[in-house]
Amino acid sequence: MITKILVNGLKLIAVLLVLFLILFFAYGSSFFEKSTNTVTLKTTDIKKNSWYDSIPFIADLHCDALLWNRDLTKKHNYGHVDIPRMQEANMAFQVFTIVSKTPRGINIEQNSDKTDNVAILSFAQMQPWRNWFSIKSRALWQCNQLYHYADKSEGKFRVINSRKTLEQYLIDRKKNRNLTAGMLGLEGAHCLENSVENLKDFYNAGVRYIGLTHFFDNEWGGSAHGMKKDGLTAKGILLVHEMEKLHITIDLAHASPKTIDDVLANTTAPLLVSHTGVKGICENRRNLSDAHLIEIGKRNGLIGIGLWETAVCGTDAAATAKSIRYVADKIGVDKVALGSDFDGAIKTHFDVTGLPLIVAALEKEKFSRADIEKIMGANIRDFFLRNLPEE
Repeated sequence: MITKILVNGLKLIAVLLVLFLILFFAYGSSFFEKSTNTVTLKTTDIKKNSWYDSIPFIADLHCDALLWNRDLTKKHNYGHVDIPRMQEANMAFQVFTIVSKTPRGINIEQNSDKTDNVAILSFAQMQPWRNWFSIKSRALWQCNQLYHYADKSEGKFRVINSRKTLEQYLIDRKKNRNLTAGMLGLEGAHCLENSVENLKDFYNAGVRYIGLTHFFDNEWGGSAHGMKKDGLTAKGILLVHEMEKLHITIDLAHASPKTIDDVLANTTAPLLVSHTGVKGICENRRNLSDAHLIEIGKRNGLIGIGLWETAVCGTDAAATAKSIRYVADKIGVDKVALGSDFDGAIKTHFDVTGLPLIVAALEKEKFSRADIEKIMGANIRDFFLRNLPEE
């Protein structure tokens, strides 16, 4: 009798385990995304001003959509970015950044590198088994996904990886405003797996900017949210020089103040901060100081202002526009852009179809139409025309 009860109990446990695994693999990833990539405002009935759809080049510096198991060629009612919604928003260009590892209990103050949420996510998405253990493999897998979506888009979306491909895209988009494009960036150089030689693999995959650190310190340098928050290591200085040779732009988002200082001391190349706020408007560890803002401006760099509360101390387009005004007044309107952090496991003001609200907020900040067109994308276009490799 006892044996029969034990057998039945084990069977029940086995059935429950199977049911759990089915639910985990079928719904785990999408459930997590739907609960994190949210918005403060639904954009089902956004009114565009009379000239919004004639803005030649709307662009954004930072989006993490490749992290999720979501077909970007189809329109979704969750998450922040996909190709149909980019078309609806008249978006010409989106940088898709690769998130390869994040710590458990992620926060802006202090994180270690001992845990790996993205390993669990890659398992839930049933990615190739090597992605569960290798951050380089999962990062390159995400890179390849963007090309997969380009192939699947039937010519509606293309990947930009050089000045030549960007110039050709600009010519083609004048004839067909329904075209969209994307470029690849890395959020954290830890996926190089401690080898400068691996930089070439990511260059060949089309990565054209790299954030040296993400939410934890790594072998290259200190994060603003790491345990020690040190500056560049000796290997980090070598990496900076190799990136400069390949025309891969350095992204200073998430870098510790010491790392930013060391980058400024070790390269004269143009820099960007892909998604940030500024301490002059929103004081916290995540955001950029006036001193660093001014130094990056002197390098003809580019500052991407975010669409989430930690970046701009607000939950609407007006808050983002206020920070944009601050940057424009400090270093010039030619050096500020959008850096949304769409699909970055955060609550943004709205999804990509809400960008007309940014235009309206910039008008209230007394920017001219010409300056608004720069902020909304022309500055990004011109930055990469200057700094991408020729071919």
